[in-house]
Amino acid sequence: MNEKLERSVVYLKGVGPKRAELLEKVGVTNIYDLLGYYPRDYIDLSVPSEIRSLTVGGEEPVVVRGRIVRKLPPAHIRRGMTIFNAVFTDDTEDLTIIIYNQDYLFSTLKVGESYILYGKLTGNTFRKEMSAPAIYPADSQDLIQPVYPLTEGLTQNVLRKAVRNAIDLVSGEVTEIMPKHVKDQLSLCSLITAWENIHFPKSIDSALEARRRLIFDELFVHALAVAYRRELENNSSNFIMKNVDMSGFYASLPFELTGAQEKALDDCIVGMCSPERMNRLIQGDVGSGKTVVAAGAAYFAHKNGFQSCVMAPTEILAGQHYETFRKLLEPLGVRVGLLTGSLTPKNKKEMQSAIALGEYDVVVGTHALISESVKFFRLALVITDEQHRFGVEQRAALSAKGNSPHRIVMSATPIPRTLALIYYGELAISIIDELPKGRQPIHTYAVSGGVRERAYGFVKKQLDDGRQGYIVCPAVEESELDIKDVKSYYEELKNGLFSEYKLGLLHGKMSAAEKDEVMRSFKDGELHLLVATTVVEVGVDVPNATIIVIENADRFGLSQLHQLRGRVGRGSCESFCILITDNGTPEVIKRLKLISSTNDGFKIADEDLKLRGPGDFFGKQQHGLPDFKLADLSRDINVFRQGQIMAERIIACDPKLSRPENRVLNELVSRLIEKGAEMN
Repeated sequence: MNEKLERSVVYLKGVGPKRAELLEKVGVTNIYDLLGYYPRDYIDLSVPSEIRSLTVGGEEPVVVRGRIVRKLPPAHIRRGMTIFNAVFTDDTEDLTIIIYNQDYLFSTLKVGESYILYGKLTGNTFRKEMSAPAIYPADSQDLIQPVYPLTEGLTQNVLRKAVRNAIDLVSGEVTEIMPKHVKDQLSLCSLITAWENIHFPKSIDSALEARRRLIFDELFVHALAVAYRRELENNSSNFIMKNVDMSGFYASLPFELTGAQEKALDDCIVGMCSPERMNRLIQGDVGSGKTVVAAGAAYFAHKNGFQSCVMAPTEILAGQHYETFRKLLEPLGVRVGLLTGSLTPKNKKEMQSAIALGEYDVVVGTHALISESVKFFRLALVITDEQHRFGVEQRAALSAKGNSPHRIVMSATPIPRTLALIYYGELAISIIDELPKGRQPIHTYAVSGGVRERAYGFVKKQLDDGRQGYIVCPAVEESELDIKDVKSYYEELKNGLFSEYKLGLLHGKMSAAEKDEVMRSFKDGELHLLVATTVVEVGVDVPNATIIVIENADRFGLSQLHQLRGRVGRGSCESFCILITDNGTPEVIKRLKLISSTNDGFKIADEDLKLRGPGDFFGKQQHGLPDFKLADLSRDINVFRQGQIMAERIIACDPKLSRPENRVLNELVSRLIEKGAEMN
């Protein structure tokens, strides 16, 4: 990269040490950072309004063009406060400019000279005023002014001048990062032109053209980093399997697979027979039958003489997978074992020995599987459930077991395909978008707190019919916010409306053992009603649960509400979800209407991406997604696909990005990979 781009902003004309400190607060330390600190908006000075057409008191700033008629004597209001007034006209009507304590600015204004003003119109019918407007010479060449995000002490003028000086400094010396054939094929402007026009566009069209180039840069470099990282990994398979007869597996199932399940399992089989190591994401909505597909893949590995392991994020979920795999595979002669942290030291040692000797064909467990003391016999397939709930080190440690085994990742979190391509970029994707036969849609209703008693009467009816239910609250303990907290609400319900029923309490501050005990009691039917936080979002399969009530539903994202709703409707009985909120804002109403109208998790996820951004799908702190400045994952999917195609072509020709023309790309990709590792 050009040396000047790496230079600290402290040496830039008009910045200095103090302003450099302020710029550092907004993430700007060098010239490259500054050029990438894009405006959040623009002020268009090219279309002024007539003063007589403007209404006093409007919320939005306005642009007027005219001349100074006269300057009034300064008014000294108090010590340290001087007000300067000037009469301004555009020949349709006059207004008074009010300037506070800026005698130098006032002195630069010349009677008879023309200016452009930008600000809010105040005053009254008889005297229109504009307080502290932005003032530009009428012959200004920069009629579209950038507006930047600021921090205290940093002004728009300081930023604009700094960026202008930075562009002038590097103009003519910027190394183009984009290969010429890519730039020409997509008709993209040069990088320096993009920087010039994103910051100081001559027209809105030129700003849009600059954005197009810079958005492509962001998405292209990310796609290139994914392709580069994948190329560096050892992708040759040590377990090239042979196609074997799967009819026994299909015949043993107590149900018929959906077309989507069959396709996903076929994808896995083809992947395990390939010379390359399989890395596949099986993504499906709650209840779509991903586990059956994973069990089929494990059976295929067993028929080829290999072991599989399945890692789940919690003991209760691991136990559920263990029961499912046993039920599906043990009748076919597949030996299934369970390894969790709660086993006694003696039992754990016995399990580890049996695993190492190959006495189990499929091993299900929690993060206990990645312990150094766990050795496998012939591990060829690793299956991870809800991968984003594990840390990077845990995922890597499991994949390191064996000798580069094939990998399947299962996710019940509906993720827009755009986001899946970004987050799971190194994985091939199979989507299960059909529900198994017999599954009924969940009836969803959004109501206000005023009908809570009626809603809970409906819950009682479900419990009296022998069913079970959930009540979910957003907070664990009482807070200053006016929302239901799970602890006090549990006590209130247990001693009030639901005193004749057995209630359980579940929240994230309980120990793992406590949570497991409560969930087991609920699953075994010992509890009628579970009062919980979102800790139940990824929980066990309780087919007898047919009703879930979510308090303060406006506090949750759409995808989270959908995940919570998926706790019911897992059996053949009609199921219900009641969303309670007293927030009647248009946005909340729109969101709750959407989730009440569809059970399609992918449609909901697409909408959630638009409303709340990508962090909502993976948590705010460790979602591992790139921090795009201009690109919008819900809008720019076609640009991302273009970037992917170009990236794959470049990596195919230059796998290590070692050619001279790819030197800058290599540097950017290395930085991005390093930053991604830090985020995770």
